[in-house]
Amino acid sequence: MAYIKATAILPEKLISEIQKYVQGETIYIPKPKVSYQRWGTRSGSRKLIDDRNASIKSAFKNGRTVDQLADEYHLSIETIKKIVYSK
Repeated sequence: MAYIKATAILPEKLISEIQKYVQGETIYIPKPKVSYQRWGTRSGSRKLIDDRNASIKSAFKNGRTVDQLADEYHLSIETIKKIVYSK
């Protein structure tokens, strides 16, 4: 995370107000909740995992065993169980 000097981006009046509460410290200002994205959304990893999980669920419904799926997808048996038994 890169640090930005407050004086470079904030109005002087706002800096004065913030200084009433904290001086010379590093503070974190979070994004608004509406800006949050799920992990992997930007990189495309989330879609790949969701597609993989859908394939695993489909194969399980078509008779593949948990052990077979764990071997095929190189995942633990517990991970396969979490995928196939989730809603």
